[in-house]
Amino acid sequence: MSETARPQPQPRGAYRHFTEVPTRWMDNDVYGHVNNVVYYSYFDTAVNRYLIQAGALDPQAGESIGLVIETHCNYFASLSFPQVVEAGMRVASVGRSSVRYEIGLFGQGEPLCAAAGHFVHVYVDRLNRRPMALPPALLAALQPLRVDA
Repeated sequence: MSETARPQPQPRGAYRHFTEVPTRWMDNDVYGHVNNVVYYSYFDTAVNRYLIQAGALDPQAGESIGLVIETHCNYFASLSFPQVVEAGMRVASVGRSSVRYEIGLFGQGEPLCAAAGHFVHVYVDRLNRRPMALPPALLAALQPLRVDA
């Protein structure tokens, strides 16, 4: 039985795009740091902000929507309000209807991420919720983030 390597924090250079996500007072828990479930909200915010700004996602009227089917996060250091989080993003793989986004959350100016995680979107038709091929605008927006290309 082989032992798996313990996950390690990633440096900034491992990510292709950064966006700032300000923490909020309510993000802190009773222990004085951002609660673990909030990190997933930061992931979602960073990816969807990027896609909207790139013209690849119209949350109200677009033909396709991305449904999260898998998530994961490793925590390495605490974040807390009033820090500004810098979310690094990359795309690890692109399938016919799915994308694996990888995100590193950094305290502002920190060289290593405080948390690293991923989620997988399956893109589906907005009306019938059936998987569909990734739209050309989405594929174009993903290209600069890809590490598998």
